[in-house]
Amino acid sequence: MALKSILIPTPPNYFFSKNDPDDQRLGEIAKPALLQSAKLKRNDFSIVGYPDDEGIRLSGGRAGAADAPKLIRQFLYKMTPAVLSDKTFSLFDFGDLQCTSDLATRHQDALAMTTYLHQQQTRVISFGGGHDYGYADAAGFLANYTGGKQKPMVINFDAHLDVRPTTNGLSSGTPFFRVLNEFKGSFDFIEIGLQSQCNSKSHWDWAKKQGALLYDLKTVEQRGMKNILSDSIFKNLTPDTPLFVSFDIDALSAFEAGGCSQAWVTGLKTQECLQFLSSLYQMADVRGLGIYEVSPPLDRDFQTSKTAALIAHHFLFETLN
Repeated sequence: MALKSILIPTPPNYFFSKNDPDDQRLGEIAKPALLQSAKLKRNDFSIVGYPDDEGIRLSGGRAGAADAPKLIRQFLYKMTPAVLSDKTFSLFDFGDLQCTSDLATRHQDALAMTTYLHQQQTRVISFGGGHDYGYADAAGFLANYTGGKQKPMVINFDAHLDVRPTTNGLSSGTPFFRVLNEFKGSFDFIEIGLQSQCNSKSHWDWAKKQGALLYDLKTVEQRGMKNILSDSIFKNLTPDTPLFVSFDIDALSAFEAGGCSQAWVTGLKTQECLQFLSSLYQMADVRGLGIYEVSPPLDRDFQTSKTAALIAHHFLFETLN
């Protein structure tokens, strides 16, 4: 199957404009594009969406994340470029994955797409959908960056480990079980914001056995988010270390991001995460960001969709070279 045939173009009305040269919006910078026709250069930005929450439902979560890619785009494209940035960049929107096949095939389609985009050395931003697509995003990244001079790193912000075995099939709880098995020992894996009530000891022990570095919410609160960057695994980062960031929105507290399949009053704070990421982006060669499990039907005043758009906006302007 040709890559372009697995994607549905983003509707033109999503690309917001004030029609005012003194008040530019990201909808005027983002360009709709066909995957294999776009002339991509290193460090161009690419956006794709996964309007699919079957994996969440299979995990017993509440549906609604299938609506997220369109809402996150609409809020992102209404934002202005960062006011203190005068750097120009290219931003391509390749649309949303078609969701007409079975879930396993959809994951393979998404993997083929992200692998291709990383081969072009673009920076990939994806909007879920369920966190099961964290598998496709991380695996597409690792397929291109393992085996190089620098060991790649995957960081997952999440209340959940998402290392559930695939014995009972694929779901939003299985992405990192798959990635850790398929790329065993070839990348550094870190999870931040894990909550005690969301994870079994068996899954915790399994992840540790695979070499994962796990920071639960209590540890983050005691140490402070930015202080984690003083740990040896981060001190070993270089500007050439490939990095992928997976951000499950349920890592944040329900006060800041209640529109997700499972929200808790406990959780990370958005501003602290952004400050952490600002420093991290300066330490490594960040290649991608996936944002997952935003559920607009469960949201209040689109707060969670706006938060996701803010994280994407921050990624765009904090990673500009």
